[in-house]
Amino acid sequence: MAKATLEQWRMFKAVVDHGGFAGASAAVHKSQSTVHHAVQKLEAALQIKLLEVKGRKAFLTDSGKLILRRAEFLIEEATKIESVASTLSEGVESTLKIAVDEVFPHATLYQALAKTSELYPLLKIDLVESVLTGANELLHNSVVDLAISSIPIYGISCSMLCDIEFIAVAHKDHVLHQHTEQLNFRDLKQHRQIVVRDSATHTSHNEGWLGADMRWTVSHLRNSIDMVSQNLGYAWLPKTQIAHLIEDKTLIALNLDQGTTRTLNLYLMCNDNDRLGPAAQEFKKQLTALTNLAS
Repeated sequence: MAKATLEQWRMFKAVVDHGGFAGASAAVHKSQSTVHHAVQKLEAALQIKLLEVKGRKAFLTDSGKLILRRAEFLIEEATKIESVASTLSEGVESTLKIAVDEVFPHATLYQALAKTSELYPLLKIDLVESVLTGANELLHNSVVDLAISSIPIYGISCSMLCDIEFIAVAHKDHVLHQHTEQLNFRDLKQHRQIVVRDSATHTSHNEGWLGADMRWTVSHLRNSIDMVSQNLGYAWLPKTQIAHLIEDKTLIALNLDQGTTRTLNLYLMCNDNDRLGPAAQEFKKQLTALTNLAS
């Protein structure tokens, strides 16, 4: 039988977080005497001193610092359990929020959404297109339920989804195609490269070769494709999204001595799989099945 209650642990953490019993009292909506009594009972049950009170401030003892780390884990897990229970009691979620890296194949995404909507016709879909760590940031801030990203986050639910092949291309009339010998990165350095910036607001991640002296940076993949198609520069673009432009010879692969193609892994992630509602679980299942079928 546990000697301490979860409520006592929460009050103890509140005292630490707010620097004293007065701040903790306001935070947990309990009287100061109630908070003080809860901490005293906790110390008596554990038979160690957790806090030293100096004036109106409360400071952790060395033992308190060690205990606090374990208590935070306990409180976090309890919060997750309550959240899972809340999800189960509410039934089907009303909205599914997904952050998707722009390089993910649109047809596969739309098929998965359509199949999910067949089972949950009243489900609202909130889709956010992102680049690089943009999806990670949205997931970390709990803005979305699911994220498809090329940057895996370890310690959460994260599974490999698919590979995306990128190919270096330029318009058929681009001067780079006039070289009789294979191109190298020194040749590319003298021409304009079109790149897509990371959509995250607080972090920035680069992917691939960015060595051109002349570089245009855009916010969306479709802008990069449009610019390359209008002979404004070259870029590494996802093959699935420019297949029709390669087929009709609008875009031609660059004849590089190395690095013409590169592969980007995409991952499907959520903060806690158990906290996802049935619609989100269904979307995950459909998306995984469709990507496996396409590979």
